[in-house]
Amino acid sequence: MDPKETERFEKMYQRHLRMLKLQGKSQKTRDSYARAIRRLRNHFDCCPDQITPKQFESYFAQLVETHSWSTVKVDCWGIKFFWQFVLQKDWQWIKIVKPPKIKSLPDILTPSEIEQLIGKTRKLRYRVFLLTTYSMGLRLSETLSLQVGDIDSDRKKVHIRRGKGHKDRFVPLPDLTLQGLRELWRKHRHPKLLFPNANGPLHRVKYAKNHMDRGGAQKAMKVVVNECGIKKKSPSIPCATASPPICWNAA
Repeated sequence: MDPKETERFEKMYQRHLRMLKLQGKSQKTRDSYARAIRRLRNHFDCCPDQITPKQFESYFAQLVETHSWSTVKVDCWGIKFFWQFVLQKDWQWIKIVKPPKIKSLPDILTPSEIEQLIGKTRKLRYRVFLLTTYSMGLRLSETLSLQVGDIDSDRKKVHIRRGKGHKDRFVPLPDLTLQGLRELWRKHRHPKLLFPNANGPLHRVKYAKNHMDRGGAQKAMKVVVNECGIKKKSPSIPCATASPPICWNAA
């Protein structure tokens, strides 16, 4: 694009980001919808409002060949949002894209596999993270966002804030999980976060500003799953408490 068109696109893009925030979209959704517009701009090297329905048909046909249907769906929703809230135009022609409806069940870990998984995790921060996630049936982001004030040790409950659908809920807190969270907190003593970002020894992260890296947590889980020889894809577990023999002393 020439400088004038680049400037015009940047104004549209910034409005796109602003509207995503004003519409209350989660950070993950904002990132995905913004990426969809950047991908579109890079493909055609022009402002999105200049792209014709026939070009879109060709674009999505190519996207289906190179990306998963989940990516195609997210990009479709992201572009639709841009069309409605930034360009304020009709989006009826997007019906040319109709991702298939696929319902798949996750592979469920058995209690013995959960014991093996947690027991094999060497670093305390990841061991407690896995135990907390699995024993309370939490999503990865929900565990990472846990704060000291969310733990009600007297009533043995945890306040999960802004979960899926931006809804709060309370979940039971198993004794073993409470023990692990306490031991982890004694190591880092962060005034707010239960899983602070840890670059080095835990005792150095007392003043970390952010929670533990999502990618690092996912990588740690995958490594342990592979070490345990578990062949299940995207393993999940039932919302039941595992009671593996855990040693909390490792760093």
